Amino acid sequence: MSKPIGGFARPVGASRLTSKFQRGWQNHPLSFFRKSQKRFTFKLMTRLLSILSLLVCSQTMAQKIIIEDNLRFLALGDSYTIGESVTADSRWPVLLVDSLHHHGINALEPNIVATTGWRTDELKRAIEKAKFKGTFSLVSLLIGVNNFYQGKTVESYAPEFEELLRTAIRLADGRKDHVFVLSIPDYGYTPFGQNKREQITEGVDAFNKVNKEITEKLGIRYFDITPISRRGLAEPDLVASDGLHPSGKMYSEWVELILKDATLVPEEEDEEK
Repeated sequence: MSKPIGGFARPVGASRLTSKFQRGWQNHPLSFFRKSQKRFTFKLMTRLLSILSLLVCSQTMAQKIIIEDNLRFLALGDSYTIGESVTADSRWPVLLVDSLHHHGINALEPNIVATTGWRTDELKRAIEKAKFKGTFSLVSLLIGVNNFYQGKTVESYAPEFEELLRTAIRLADGRKDHVFVLSIPDYGYTPFGQNKREQITEGVDAFNKVNKEITEKLGIRYFDITPISRRGLAEPDLVASDGLHPSGKMYSEWVELILKDATLVPEEEDEEK
């Protein structure tokens, strides 16, 4: 007799019969389908989890921008986008397009909707008035310094900025990888603002914290150009002749930062696809 199990004795040879039965069941045709079903269920769950993680990431992680051939670029903003106190060919959207030409990307002249002094609400009205035909293959947004300078609150800025960014996405035909945001420069590091540098820096940081959070929430690429602007006093050639706005040299550094993190798709690669 084998040792009792749960108060009952197992007959001699029972273990051999059990193992024989198990081997027989493993060879049974139905066992193949059960194993296949388990494998299929595992693969299905794995794929579903992967898709779910991608959906979550798309809402929380910024996408790398893709710049394709035959570019139609829309730049939205204020004095920093229109290039106050620099020549037209030194504006950063123009410098970006020029650099793209050197990288084999064909591009039209940038469509710039920006004016010195504009706040978020004024940019919104200008976009509505523009009545663009069709969509753009690249859209940028840099806005908010005048909300701060004119005494508007961060709380009022946040919903207006988010609405503008959603508009930018729509103008890019819903392609989030064709949209990017630039942070607000810190004009406390200019001759104009140096006497109130701490106050200006604190305000710019507060507005940038908000626009960065919104940008990342919507899964859009955010370029922090503020550290470049904070070299303005140490490197005077980064500031324009008016003592307030960036120079062409600073704008060129913004462009370098953008291109360093962009995926360029010139005409040859486009045709291969």
